[in-house]
Amino acid sequence: MEIKPDRMVSLGYGKYWRSDAIVGLTPIEENRGPGRRTEVYTATVDEPIVASRSEQAILHDMAVASDERFRIQEAREILSDMLDALNDIPDVLSRVLSSEARFDVAGWRRRLHVFLKTDMAEAAADQSDLFD
Repeated sequence: MEIKPDRMVSLGYGKYWRSDAIVGLTPIEENRGPGRRTEVYTATVDEPIVASRSEQAILHDMAVASDERFRIQEAREILSDMLDALNDIPDVLSRVLSSEARFDVAGWRRRLHVFLKTDMAEAAADQSDLFD
């Protein structure tokens, strides 16, 4: 795996570290829970940093190949924001858009909701076998 230097990697809960300064990752097995998923060892801190993300997620963000992942994540966030905006459209305006501009607000809401729900389910399934 090739690590991209100077990339900031999220460790969760507002903690970020430079990708090229991370030297080791160990999954927390005892007392693991919310906010306690991985111990992150760095070149500059003697004690490990406790991360709320899995080691696989952190590794994925450190790799050069994850540039595409960042673009995909940004697209997901845009679609989620779009769904939020469509959900804020009042029913009266929705009917006007449908009749005057042939823009089906309810149809787009359903379509985006299904896509984002499916996308999140696939991401969860990808992590389900990490510790089997």
